[in-house]
Amino acid sequence: MNVAVVKYNAGNICSVINALRRIGIEPVVTDSATELAAADRIIFPGQGEAVNTMVYLHENGLDDIIRSLRQPVLGICIGQQLLCAHSEEGHTPCLGIFDSCVCRFPSTTPTEERLKIPQIGWNTIENLRTPLFDGLHDGDFVYFVHSFYVPDCADAIAHTTYGGVTYASALHNGNFYATQFHPEKSGDTGLRILHNFIHLCHD
Repeated sequence: MNVAVVKYNAGNICSVINALRRIGIEPVVTDSATELAAADRIIFPGQGEAVNTMVYLHENGLDDIIRSLRQPVLGICIGQQLLCAHSEEGHTPCLGIFDSCVCRFPSTTPTEERLKIPQIGWNTIENLRTPLFDGLHDGDFVYFVHSFYVPDCADAIAHTTYGGVTYASALHNGNFYATQFHPEKSGDTGLRILHNFIHLCHD
C-alpha cells in the first residue's frame, strides 16, 4: 500500500509517520503532485494556524492538488479544518471539500463557566458512522488539541461535546475523510482508525 503524507508548513507530521509505522506502513512525505496522485491513500495532517497555512498551500499549488485527489484522503486536526469552506480563524477561505464553516469555541459555557481554550486532552466520540470506525464504539476516547471546531453538519460521522458545544469531530464527503482529533496520539483507538482508513474499500 502506497501511503503519502502531505508535506507542508504544519507541525505534528512526525507523530503521524510513527503511528503509520506501528501499523506496518512506511509512508512517503511529499509535496509532489506526481507522487500524491500516484498514492493509494493520502493523509493531510498537522497542527497550525489557518491563515498562514492556506497562504502556503496556495503559493505552492497544493490547494489545487488536494482538491483534485480522487483516492481516499484523511485530514487530521488543522487538516480537517482546512478541508472546510471557511474558518473564523483570520476569516480564512479554505479548500471547500466540506461545506462547513470552522468556528471558535465560545469563551464561556451555557452556564457561564469559563471554558478552557484550547481543548487539550482526551474526550469521547459518539454517533460513529462509516467504516472509518469499524471495531470502535460510541464513548471511545481520543485525543484533541484545538481552539476551533466544525459545527454539526450533514457530513458529520462522529460527534464530541466540549463545554456544552456538540460538534462534528469527524467528517466524510466522497473520498475525503477528516478527524478533528489526533488518531496518531489516541492509543489503540487511533491506530484502529488509521488501519481502517488504510483498508477502506474505494472504487
